[in-house]
Amino acid sequence: MTQRRVVVTGIGMVTPLGLDTASTWKALMAGKSGIGPITAFDPAGFETRIAGQVKGFDATAMLDRKEARRTDRFTQFAIAASLEAARQARFTVAPSEAERVAVIVGSCLGGILSLSQQYDTLREKGPSRVNPFLMPMMLTDMAPGQVSIVLGAKGPNFGVTSACASGADSIGQAYEMLRRGDADAAFCGGTEAPLCPISIAGFNACAALSKRNEEPERACRPFDAERDGFVISEGAGVLLLETLEHALDRGAEPLAELAGYGATSDAYHITSPAPFGEGGARAMRIALSHAHLEPQDVDYVNAHGTSTPMNDKAETEAIKAVFGPEAYKVRISSTKSMMGHLLGAAGAVEAGVAVLAIKAGGIPPTINLETPDPDCDLDYTPWTARRGTVRASLTNSLGFGGHNATLVFRRFSE
Repeated sequence: MTQRRVVVTGIGMVTPLGLDTASTWKALMAGKSGIGPITAFDPAGFETRIAGQVKGFDATAMLDRKEARRTDRFTQFAIAASLEAARQARFTVAPSEAERVAVIVGSCLGGILSLSQQYDTLREKGPSRVNPFLMPMMLTDMAPGQVSIVLGAKGPNFGVTSACASGADSIGQAYEMLRRGDADAAFCGGTEAPLCPISIAGFNACAALSKRNEEPERACRPFDAERDGFVISEGAGVLLLETLEHALDRGAEPLAELAGYGATSDAYHITSPAPFGEGGARAMRIALSHAHLEPQDVDYVNAHGTSTPMNDKAETEAIKAVFGPEAYKVRISSTKSMMGHLLGAAGAVEAGVAVLAIKAGGIPPTINLETPDPDCDLDYTPWTARRGTVRASLTNSLGFGGHNATLVFRRFSE
């Protein structure tokens, strides 16, 4: 079966660094941090009181007030990012092709914010006062469902949940769908709005979060010897993928080509990566093989780089296993050092960063890398962004449960 080529024509982002792609990219290249004290609720008494919050977001800018009240924040982020991707690509879903446009948007925790709030309502006011829209608000598949309604897309529509690999796997599944001919275009990515007491308490209970509450901008420090956990964040990232034929037929400009996708399981532990990053290494090899690229063809790796002791070491080992001697030459960075960890949205936002690295010719830095870790001895682009040609970029997403996903993008050429 002939496999069709797939290109990226639009990117939408809502992040702690900005409400759109341009502002997020500008802040990343400037090495700015979006981490600060939690204001979404009173975090007094919590071990962790910092997060990456989206600032100034107004859902009523795209939804009427009634619909906004009936929609969880994670879904609102997905709608905003999808609309931006459509605007950037100058793409409107025409009724004649609506059945050929897919929406695949993943999430890790879905509507945990609404669920948490309504549990308080149940406890304090009784069952009759629970919001009648709670169930559709909390379902993880409601993000792609609502996006499809807003855009008028009638093709395949579902959400992918693979923990922190959800956004990357959503893009990967959309890529495979377009390659085999099941759709001509797809809005795909991830979204998350996890900033509520129960999620902070839960991640604290498993010792996953940083506790550098007095210096939030320096808390997320991937690959640094003094890292103490990730910083939880909210936001969304959505790519518009099209088959090359569809994009060129409508005169769209490809930003990059999505050339490869690999997904694996560690089958090892619910929270710890497999020894030596074995599962992540396999995902990278699969993605590179599908892209028909060798490690030396890759100029940039957007690392999962969570700032946890185990992940950063295992991912470094995985990169070494795949890239061999090239591991010390390839430019790597973790943009989580500035945005924090967007959980199910992380892989999608970082896929957008990998595309922009190719299109704009720039490598965002890893900030807060102050104390070298002997176990993490590669070139992580510390502190300062770099400019230069990026022929191909690779981005990793690794999730609780042993989920590993890798996407490979390359410069578009007909």
